[in-house]
Amino acid sequence: MDRISKDAQFVRHMNLLLINGPNLNLVGQREPSIYGTQTLDEIQKELLILAGNLDANLKYFQSNSEGELIDCIQKSVGSTDGILINAGAYTHTSIALRDALLGVAIPYVEVHLSNIYTREEFRHKSFLADKALGLVCGFGPISYQLALKGLVSYLKRKNE
Repeated sequence: MDRISKDAQFVRHMNLLLINGPNLNLVGQREPSIYGTQTLDEIQKELLILAGNLDANLKYFQSNSEGELIDCIQKSVGSTDGILINAGAYTHTSIALRDALLGVAIPYVEVHLSNIYTREEFRHKSFLADKALGLVCGFGPISYQLALKGLVSYLKRKNE
């Protein structure tokens, strides 16, 4: 690789995808004592600003449908460098989401607003965490920012 091409890689913006699963469209009104009062739209707007400051492009997608989430993951191949995913309840039930993430081989970080390990026992098992770069949970909306910073840091180190 010549010097110009190598330098061009460092200025290329990373393309990241934020995927939110079922019921996250209700964040801000659903169980505010657990999930807070900030809406998903507000969280995503803050993340867009942070991503820009980190030289990353961020797209986001939310669906209550497992199949639509899988389609989104599969369509991200070739255009996405990393994924942030809050699969909501599918975290604890969906082998299909796990298979989709493993099938596309795009690095991902699992994120949750609440600490899933201090909640009901059935929420303690994640089908995604063991293959994720990391898991951030329990910090409310800041969990997304921490996950984004971690993913960007990983991808920058990987590309050095």
